[in-house]
Amino acid sequence: MARRGRARRISRPLAAGTGALILVATLTACVTGSPEPRTVTHPDSPAHLAEVTVQRIEYPTSHEAPDPAQNWADLYLPAGEHRDHSVPLAVIIHGGVAQDGQGADSFDSLARALTVRGMAVYNIEYRRLGTGGGWPTTYNDIADALDHVVEVNEKFPAIATDDEVVVGHSTGAQFAAWGGTRHTLNHNEVGAFPAFRPTRIVSIAGTLDSVFSARAGDDRVLNAIGGTPLQVPARYATVDPAQNVDPGTPVVAIHGTADTVVPPENSRRYVEAALKADGKAELTLLEGEDHASIVSVDSPAYPKVVDAIVNASVAELDKVVETVNP
Repeated sequence: MARRGRARRISRPLAAGTGALILVATLTACVTGSPEPRTVTHPDSPAHLAEVTVQRIEYPTSHEAPDPAQNWADLYLPAGEHRDHSVPLAVIIHGGVAQDGQGADSFDSLARALTVRGMAVYNIEYRRLGTGGGWPTTYNDIADALDHVVEVNEKFPAIATDDEVVVGHSTGAQFAAWGGTRHTLNHNEVGAFPAFRPTRIVSIAGTLDSVFSARAGDDRVLNAIGGTPLQVPARYATVDPAQNVDPGTPVVAIHGTADTVVPPENSRRYVEAALKADGKAELTLLEGEDHASIVSVDSPAYPKVVDAIVNASVAELDKVVETVNP
């Protein structure tokens, strides 16, 4: 399938001759709903937040009416003084595609761990199987949530959105990797014409080779895409990371050696495919970690996962994969 080499990045430089910065005055921890944030302008002074703050933001959907109970993202901002475009952004996409799976709330601890390290976090929820999701709704929701980062940046200018990382766990990692290649899609494919393009991806226990996962009987992949590779090959051609490697978007894959839900072979196959396509990818294996423990705060490997995300975010683009196994 022919692909378009089309890239759209967002970056909003400071206006020349102005020192105006924005202080978000109304954020409170664990806010529910989506109140419009009030802002106060303080020329010549940075924004200051006394503590980590969380704002729930409902994002608009482009293909059908949104569900406020599911179409939202929590924005975490770190404490401290922040000038415009000074706080790196991490987007988190959970992998609980089934109704009874893990949701965005289950990654609150990871989001807070990253804010302690000085990052802003945009933690996405979306419609899942059994609650209105499935093909193509779930993919459209994720595309809409990612594209809404542009609007979020307008309201919270301290966030740096010109060089950002998207993190996904399990099927969420497949969504994250797909989000990093949407700029290559044809005009009639789901998720084409992105307003927001990440520059680097971190996959945690990810289904990065969707065809391999489907053939192994992974119901999450089969149900999210809506069929087998033989039944809906065009869908797999659109969203399977192993078939859509972008050489300009490095991917860091992290996997536990004891993962029997999504075996580490999945990440290994993706990295091999990426390298064959002149992409930048690296795999790190965490001994003894399984599908759940790898993102558990109680795991001894958890700090390594947090470090990998932070390091991938701050590294020069051509050095991202070198931060995994230095």
